[in-house]
Amino acid sequence: MSYVTHLECSATGEHHPARQVHNLSRAGKPLLVRYDLERMRHDLDREALSAEPEGLWRYSNFLPVSDPGNRVSLGEIATPLIHLPNTARSAGATGKLITKDEGRLPTGSFKARGMALAVSMAKSFGLKRLAIPTNGNAGAAMAAYGARAGMECYVFCPEETPDVNLREIARQGARVWKVNGQIDQCGAIVREGIGEMGWFDVSTLKEPYRIEGKKTMGLELADQMGWHLPDVIFYPTGGGTGLIGMWKAFDELEALGWIGSQRPRMVAVQATGCAPMVRAWEAGLEHAVRWENAETVACGIRVPQAIGDFLILRAVRESGGFAIAAEDEDTLDAQADAARLDGMLLGPEGAATLAAYRQCISDGRIDRDASVVLFNCGTPLKYDMPPVRRRIDLNEPLNFAALAAQG
Repeated sequence: MSYVTHLECSATGEHHPARQVHNLSRAGKPLLVRYDLERMRHDLDREALSAEPEGLWRYSNFLPVSDPGNRVSLGEIATPLIHLPNTARSAGATGKLITKDEGRLPTGSFKARGMALAVSMAKSFGLKRLAIPTNGNAGAAMAAYGARAGMECYVFCPEETPDVNLREIARQGARVWKVNGQIDQCGAIVREGIGEMGWFDVSTLKEPYRIEGKKTMGLELADQMGWHLPDVIFYPTGGGTGLIGMWKAFDELEALGWIGSQRPRMVAVQATGCAPMVRAWEAGLEHAVRWENAETVACGIRVPQAIGDFLILRAVRESGGFAIAAEDEDTLDAQADAARLDGMLLGPEGAATLAAYRQCISDGRIDRDASVVLFNCGTPLKYDMPPVRRRIDLNEPLNFAALAAQG
């Protein structure tokens, strides 16, 4: 059963029919899926949900795929909540610090959530050819789910995209190109090719369903925490679909009476080398100006301009949150410390949230006893790590004292 009633323009509120193929609204803004929440409130039981298998499709009643036969799945698990007590103490905090590790999902990132829904809906509409601009992980996820659904996939990546992402995308059967530009310039290629190539644009927020997949992060987090949300959520923000999706999830859960009105403060984390949302938030603007010469080690948040900028800023402000930028050096230090102190290997984007958290504990922007969830949006194993230089030569006598002295 689908409880979808219509699609709604996020800027004007204009309704669009749900069972038709859409990209942006007539106003050129993202479309949001709307549900019959009153009927859901009557039909659904929060306690009964626990009897359903864990994972993304546990929340199928909150999603737009009406026919289970159209679900395109690669085994989307419930990603774990991992406590980081030693990391919190090292920052001078006394509250719970938890990371939600989205790197455990298919293709190693949270992009699997959005693509599971986008490709499932594309299948339900009979679409056969998809295209996307990507910094890596979204393209890998689209390639995998597109392959599963038997679709042609075209992927355009900025030159700086990690090579492992490019190889992953190609290995899964997609056609992939490197472009000497940023992700929004790759997006222009996708838009320009729609007429001639006949592909469907699966760019961030330019179709309505990736946000519904990302929404499951909020549904799952609430479920895992016994329907009590943390005080603060730090979220690595490029296109911002996950932050917007979680805020939407909390709205829907409150309408159903499954949670109260208390919400986490939503913190949009960017890098100092690409921080358009931080600049807009600090200036009190509704829209962000494109960030020129974007550069950061956290490729996933290297997005110079986001079409959903006003939705990100709206969620941040409504929650009493803020936007903050982390220095790359602090991000790499945070990545090393979380691994050393708590055995938690964060991707660069997830490490940026830890760097921002430590900054906020230090300057008092969040309380030391606050309960905090950091989103680690992808596996770090797709990125280069510092090389190992130590070597044992079996032609020389072993000196164990020397080994210990090396640290």
